[in-house]
Amino acid sequence: MNKILMWSVTAALAGFLFGFDVVVISGADKKLQLLWHSSDAFHGAVVMGMALWGTVIGAIFGGIPTNKFGRKKTLLAIGILYALSAIGTAFSNDPYMFAFFRFMGGLGVGASTIAAPAYISEIAPAKDRGRLVSLYQFNIVLGILVAFLSNYLLSGIGDDDWRWMLGVQSIPATIYTLCVFIIPESPRWLVSKGRMDEAKKVMEIVSPDQDSETIITQMEYDHADTPQENIFMKKYRFPLILAFLVAFFNQMSGINAFLYYAPRIFGEAGLGEKTSLLSSIGIGIVNMVFTLVGVNLIDKVGRRTLMLIGSIGYIISLGLVSMAFYFHWTGLAIPIFLFLFIASHAIGQGTVIWVFISEIFPNHLRASGQAFGSSTHWVLAAIIPSLIPTLFSIIGAGTVFLVFTVAMMFQLLFVIFMMPETKGVSLEKLSKTLTKD
Repeated sequence: MNKILMWSVTAALAGFLFGFDVVVISGADKKLQLLWHSSDAFHGAVVMGMALWGTVIGAIFGGIPTNKFGRKKTLLAIGILYALSAIGTAFSNDPYMFAFFRFMGGLGVGASTIAAPAYISEIAPAKDRGRLVSLYQFNIVLGILVAFLSNYLLSGIGDDDWRWMLGVQSIPATIYTLCVFIIPESPRWLVSKGRMDEAKKVMEIVSPDQDSETIITQMEYDHADTPQENIFMKKYRFPLILAFLVAFFNQMSGINAFLYYAPRIFGEAGLGEKTSLLSSIGIGIVNMVFTLVGVNLIDKVGRRTLMLIGSIGYIISLGLVSMAFYFHWTGLAIPIFLFLFIASHAIGQGTVIWVFISEIFPNHLRASGQAFGSSTHWVLAAIIPSLIPTLFSIIGAGTVFLVFTVAMMFQLLFVIFMMPETKGVSLEKLSKTLTKD
């Protein structure tokens, strides 16, 4: 188990870089708009949003290298993209070069949401799979917290403090890339490529108490009958709908819009710049604490229970945030309500999404299914934050958060009436259960 944990943590470090990359830009948000005299629309869509469009491309096409070249090589490429993005943005002198390197980092983020959860789910024993795959999410929130903290510490060190905020990511990116060299390839991917001897060696470590020959034979049997299939076939409609809805509701909570613009939202609520950045660190701490709670509960109470808790928390917290903006509540009201929102996200959607999507598709279609769920997630994650500065100006923050509240009411109905429980079931058995012949 120690080796499985070490391999899982290594792959999950891609999530740390994901979290850091997505949030680090928030510290440079207003500085870059002033520096380059950008309109709200250009700043939101290009300077701030380009990384998310890179993420969309990475998510849509990330399944191709994950399937063709393997999970390990894809994870290596992701680390290189992160490092180049960090260095490139730090040295950028115009918004177009900056956007190019942010786009490159986005490619790494998008691909990581496919390769890392797929890899961990394929090496993890069924009883520990939820906890191990959710290490990816834990690393995302750890990256978010470190990015908020880094931004706070580097804020004000000079006129070009934003360059240091963005460039510092090259250090963890390099460490992660070197660590990936020590992990083995996924046994299920090796079976899909006919490399049975290599797969058997990995399975002997992954499941020492089971007969690796039997497991490999089962994987080979599952793969042999379905070489020409795709996720859009009628028999896979149910897992496809599940992946779409989980990803859709994840972003309709407003989580990425909030993470991107936390200091701006706190500013709208009347807090000063330093107080806004400090409140952002509080968001990062709450996010990490409740993600840890979710990680510890996911294999005990199950995915559906966490989603139920999170949905109810979303509705209460987003409703309160909306009311706070409508009725002009000031002081610490909005930060407290947003802390509740982050806690609800962390214990529910945050912990569950990448675990659930990595479980519901059969082995030979996992990367493709992961790519579909991830691209749905990231298309919305690109559109929503890109619109936030404009929407705040036109309809106001209160109405924006009201829309998110209503969306979460629909998520609650989805969890109650549609979402199956996947806790403790082998990937092969889940494939049979969710596939409609």
